[in-house]
Amino acid sequence: MNDIYKYLLEDLKIAITDDHDLVLEGFKSFLEKKNIRHVETFTTAQQLINTLPARDFDIYIIDIGMPDIDGFTLIDVVREHKPDAKIIVNTIHQEVWIIRRMLDKNVNAILSKSTDFSKITEAIETVISGKQYFCPEVRKKLNRHRQLLEHPSEREIEVLRAMARGLTSKEIAAQLFISENTVETHRKKLFMKLNARNIADLIVKAIARGYINASEFDRNVET
Repeated sequence: MNDIYKYLLEDLKIAITDDHDLVLEGFKSFLEKKNIRHVETFTTAQQLINTLPARDFDIYIIDIGMPDIDGFTLIDVVREHKPDAKIIVNTIHQEVWIIRRMLDKNVNAILSKSTDFSKITEAIETVISGKQYFCPEVRKKLNRHRQLLEHPSEREIEVLRAMARGLTSKEIAAQLFISENTVETHRKKLFMKLNARNIADLIVKAIARGYINASEFDRNVET
């Protein structure tokens, strides 16, 4: 670590959000040993959200598996309050479609919870230099599955969830304030991206890939 980065690290304000106390204590202890003095920890997503109007952090380390608020929603809330926020995701999830969703959120770094703590300073240094960082496990996953990374956009997933609830194109258009033609375009893209034969097949594959939960769909949806 050169002197410039050492100086920057000492001045950084970092927020860590995770529902496991051991993870929080481990991160904070490790960072403090690296002379990063301004580290605050939050055990719920709501605790972090409550600080956003009044507090500024240079880096937000977020677990997307928070129990109170979906981690992707938390990322959106942080971005709404702090558009230039640098976000590092620390997660157990290594599924390609979940990694892709993180990339769609323009996160600055992705760490696996199985990664050695030493990688966190590497990630922080990379992020504050303006670059994106992926831990070795995520890099391998990305390199191995590049061909699988085209997945539904956020809007297409909204349409997908509505389809799974059995809504018609007209009903989806009204719900999302878009035209029926736009809904049909999203439907076609969903079938292509998931290589689905019909709606039932589309829903099964969407659940298998983690785009929707089984509880979100209507079992009476026609094939």
